[in-house]
Parts: sequence; C-alpha cells; structure tokens
Amino acid sequence: MGATSHQAGAAGRAPTADRPSSLRNVVLVGHSGAGKTTLVEALALTAGAVNRAGRVEDGTAVSDYDEIEHRQQRSVQLSLVPVEWAGIKINILDTPGYADFVGELRAGLRAADAALFVVSSSDGIDGATRMVWDECAAVGMPRAIVVTHLEAARADYAQMTTVCGENFAAEDPDAVIPLYLPLYGPPGPDGHAPVAGLLGLLSRRVYDYTSGERVERDPEPAELSLISDARSRLIEGIIAESEDESLMDRYLGGEDIDFKTLVDDLERAVARGTFYPVLMAAPAADGARQGLGTVELLELITGGFPTPLERAAVSVTAPDGADRPAVTCDPDGPLVAEVVKTSSDPYVGRVSLVRVFSGTLRPEETVHVSGHGLTDRGHEDHDVDERIGTLTSPFGKQQRTLTQVIAGDLACVAKLTRAETGDTLSAKDRPLLMEPWPMPDPLLPLAIAAHSKADEDKLSQGLARLVAEDPTMRLEQNPDTHQVVLWCLGEAHQDVALERLRTRYGVQVDPVPHKVSLRETFGAKAAGRGRHVKQSGGHGQFAICEIEVEPLPPGSGIEFVDKVVGGAVPRQFIPSVEKGVRTQAARGVAAGYPLVDVRITLLDGKAHSVDSSDAAFQTAGALALREAAAEARIHLLEPVAELAVLVPDEYVGHVMSDLAGRRGRVVGTEQAGAGRTQVRAEIPEIEIGRYAVELRSVSHGTGRFTRAYARHEPMPPQIADKVREQAEKGT
Repeated sequence: MGATSHQAGAAGRAPTADRPSSLRNVVLVGHSGAGKTTLVEALALTAGAVNRAGRVEDGTAVSDYDEIEHRQQRSVQLSLVPVEWAGIKINILDTPGYADFVGELRAGLRAADAALFVVSSSDGIDGATRMVWDECAAVGMPRAIVVTHLEAARADYAQMTTVCGENFAAEDPDAVIPLYLPLYGPPGPDGHAPVAGLLGLLSRRVYDYTSGERVERDPEPAELSLISDARSRLIEGIIAESEDESLMDRYLGGEDIDFKTLVDDLERAVARGTFYPVLMAAPAADGARQGLGTVELLELITGGFPTPLERAAVSVTAPDGADRPAVTCDPDGPLVAEVVKTSSDPYVGRVSLVRVFSGTLRPEETVHVSGHGLTDRGHEDHDVDERIGTLTSPFGKQQRTLTQVIAGDLACVAKLTRAETGDTLSAKDRPLLMEPWPMPDPLLPLAIAAHSKADEDKLSQGLARLVAEDPTMRLEQNPDTHQVVLWCLGEAHQDVALERLRTRYGVQVDPVPHKVSLRETFGAKAAGRGRHVKQSGGHGQFAICEIEVEPLPPGSGIEFVDKVVGGAVPRQFIPSVEKGVRTQAARGVAAGYPLVDVRITLLDGKAHSVDSSDAAFQTAGALALREAAAEARIHLLEPVAELAVLVPDEYVGHVMSDLAGRRGRVVGTEQAGAGRTQVRAEIPEIEIGRYAVELRSVSHGTGRFTRAYARHEPMPPQIADKVREQAEKGT
C-alpha cells in the first residue's frame, strides 16, 4: 500500500504483543510448489527476524521444520513463524500444500483470522486450492492473494489476476483486484522482461527494486498513466465492498479521497470477506535484505487484515454440554485456548501449539483440559487438570521463552501429557469446551506388522503416540482379520507415518496386504455327521452328532436348533455341540472366513456313559459342520460399501465410468451446490482399497467421498475361486 513507516523485529528476539489489537494471525494456503515456505522466509528476512535468507540467528534453517520434510524438501505439517512489523506481531502459519495433510491445513485455518492464498504464475490454480477457498468463504474468513514465480518466462501478472477472479470469485470477478502493478525491467537475452518493482495504486508511488533494495520514488508520466487507469477501478471496488455509501458519493462527486481513508476502507472490505486484493512477491536476491513485494505484503497484513478483536465471539459449553456464554477476545476474560497442533520433541516431550481465544495463559499454572475424543480414531475423551509447562515462541527449531500469552496470540506449551489436537484449555475452576473443527475421514488403509519381536513390544505405545499427534489418522485393531491398520489420507500421509514410527519412536514396521472382512455361507441345505471316537487307555473320547445346515436370509447370523429326541445326545452335552459348531463357524469352513447366515439343527447322535464329555462333543460338533461344508456349495460374501462421491460436474462421467469398472452400481446422482454433483453408489470394499488415491487422479484432486458399510453379499465365482486358492496356499 506504501507511504507508511516500517519497523522490523530484531533477529533472535521473540516478538510479543501486549494487546490483541497489536496481533495479526495469517495462514498461508496454496498447492505444493506454489512457494509458500519460500515466501515465509522472505517475509522473515524483510521483517528482520532472520539475518539471511532461510537462516535464524544461530544458523538453524527456518524451513527445517521436521527431519522428514527437510530431507525430502517438502513441508508436511503446520508451522508457525512469528515476526514483527510496524509494532505489530504477525503469526504466520505455513500449511502443507499436499492434499494428504489437509488436517494440518484446517488446523491453520482454525488458528488464523485471515488467509493469504499463494498462487504460482507458472502453475496456475488447482482444484484443491479452489476447494479451500470455498471452505474459507463458508466461514467468512478474510482472504488476499499473492502471486509468486514472477521470474518464470511465461509469467503474466495481469492474466493471473484474471484467472484468480474466474476461479475464486466467478460470481463477482471485480472483487479480485490488484493493489499494485508490476514495473518491468529491461528484457533479458530470452526476451523476457523481469519484474523490477511495483506501481502502488493507492499511494501513487513507485517502489523500485532494480538496485536489489527497495527504493521509493515518484512515478514517471507513463507510469502515472498506468496507475491512474487501474486506480479508479480499485477505489470503486474498495468503497463498494466496504459499503461506505457516503464515501462513494464523495468519490463520484470528484473528491480526491485521502490515502488513510482508503486504507481504512480497504481493511473493512477485506474483513467482510467479500474483497480480495492481489499482490505479488519474489524472494530477495543474493545479499539483498528485502524480496520484491514483501514490504507491501507486510503492510497489507498489518494495515489491511483484521485483528483478533474482529473475530466473532467463540461459542463454548461446559464439558458436560451445558450452555455457557460465548467468549470474546479479551485478555482479562475467562481462559479459553485450543490445541491446534500436537507434536513430539525428543528432548522436551509433547509440545502443543495453542491459540488463545480468551483470557491470558501463563506458565506453571494449572489448567483444565477438555477433550471430545475421537474413539474411532484411537483418541479417548478426557476431562483432567494439567500443569502448564514452559510457554515458548517457535521459530524453526528454536523455542524462545514467553512470560505470558494473551487472547488472540499463539504459542507452544510444553509437557501437556494428556492434551491432544482439538482439546480446550480453560481455568480449572471454570472448565469450558470449544466445538472442534471438522476433520477429514481417513479412508486409505495401511496394514502393518512389527518387524521384529523388539518392535512388537514397542508398537502399541508408538502407535498411541502417533495417533495422539494426528487426529486425521485412525488406528484399527480389526477383530476379523486380526490386522493392525492405520487409516490415512493418502500415500504421502502413510509414508510420513511409517517414518515417524521409525525415527521418533524407534519402531520398525512392515506394510502387509490389507484384508477385507469376508464371510462364508451355505448356498444350499446340507447334512453332516461328526464322529469323535478315541480309545487310548483309561477314559476314552466318544461323541457322535448329526446336523443339518440350511441358509438363512442375510443378517441372520448363526441360529442353533435342538431337535434331538429320545435322549440320543444327553441334555448336558447339547450346549457342547452348539459351542463346537459356533467355534468352527467363527474359524470358517472353506477359506478361513467366519460362517454366517445359517441355521444349524442338531438331529441325532450317540453318547457313551463313561467316555463322552464336553470336549468330545465340542469336537464332534466341529467335525459335523466341516463335513456338511465339504458336501455343500459354499458362497464367499464380501462387504459392500455405500459411497457418496462429491465432484465438480465436469468429472461426473469419469467418476461413474470408474465406479462401473470396479463392479460398482450407481444408485443416484444429485446436485450439491453450484457446479458440484454427488454420486451415490454401492461398491464392493475389496475394489476401493486405494480409492482415496485413485479418485484424486480421476477428478484432478477435486473429488471427495465418504463410505459406510452396507451389507455382505455373494462374491462373483471367479473372484471367489481366486480367494480360495490364496487361502489354500496360505497367502
């Protein structure tokens, strides 16, 4: 915006704020490769938080948030970088660009008061970024756009601004307007003219970066003409979206509106979530202190983004669900803070990143931790008191001590042993609970087995700590397949989970093929005779029973009927026969899967006055069921899932064709908002083991789906035969 004084924070010192009006919380959003982390480093350098690009004072890399991400040169978790500009503390939340880590992204959206969408002029805007924009729109979060990769030969800032309007605000493209125009330098050998500065539309000043440093000057006549043409559209957009009718009348009457008034109206327009300024940015050249556009971006954040005071009051309840008054951003109000991220440090243990919504958090005080729990994902409900450890401000791998954290601010809390992501911290004598933000359902299974006996001993604890950190991961101990399954959001999510188990918790595991819970049933009525007669000195074993097995409707389970007459099987041994057939049914009769939906009728048998026993008749019952199965046609039943797939209209045909190729049956489609369709289908679960990954390919990253168990139904014979062959081979 220009024409303001700047004050950078000192490198190595933790920025602080003594009141909420001196805070700004902004989350960076964009696809992988858009340049978010590079932009964070450039902003930190310009603000004086680092002494050279990518380094803090002690030489720790700003982008080295985690050993995995550093080695693979990609960020897969939410990271906080606090900086200071013009006396304002800015909490910059850098989010992953990979769809697998949308849980980290949503945590960042929860903790922030405004979003900065980072788009690459060379890569454009992907479907996943548009979906996040829609999420922000649904909650009215203020947004701005910054265009990166301007050095690309085909970079076109004007065209990219148009693309942003078409993708982000199709109903009102005029709400997406640049605050600056590019100042181009001399063309290079390839004919590409690099961006060398910015033309400020509100300030009517030029910010020239040709020398490697930002130099402010008056515009030349040709530059002033460019500014004037674009400035009118910008001012009209700001005034219209800020709904300042008196100012619009003055402007249309020919009055020259002063700079401060325009900036105030810009802040109102952005805060309403209906006006989206566009800026540009590039990292600093070697040896330079400021990257192109970084000063202007910091000015927008401090002067145009809302403070935490402008956030709507937060709804809270008592832990038992009783209503409580909503809380506002007041440092003197009741304590309400939320854990937005949980991680483990090898030296200090569990570290919780928290956002304080009300009150003031102080070290060494006892707080109440209220947790909703996600029992299906391995998280328990809890309602406990815990003592706050050290409060710190994170920066790369540094942790700088804080004396307090006021409402509106973010910080790290050490040694909260029970608190997990999404939990609420409040005063122990006035416990409160915030409604958690929605977490995506992990739908990609990863079955694992301990690599060795030593790993097996540590596996349970390692998995518990892993899922405590990541609420988008679900831990399953499948009672049917006896597999340990981690449900994740995608392949990259799986890779990170395995690596963290190995490097953080010292547990080596091996992925194994994931099994679905098949069932067996009889295709027709059959009879079986179980004869268990042995004599080996002393008491022998004698039990004979005859049964009939007939199929029942789906969902009937196992029904046992006693039709013995004349005491052929003594009454005390009939429960033994039932126990034997039920035990065998649980083990399966054809391919090792549980037998269901049959009626087993005990018709006749024989007993011995001395050698018959409970164990003998259990064995005879099992033998009788196996003999009946050997003479019958056994169907394999596979689980069928109900799928609801939400995709943009242009991908509906591709999705339906893909589902048909997976033996799916489309049962209906319906509109789900502007330009989106929900496809409902029934599909065998064995066909959708990797659907979380494959739907992204089919829908170019724009599709989402939910699944729910519907029923078991017969598997096609040719597929069932392959399953039986594998069972016989022991694979």
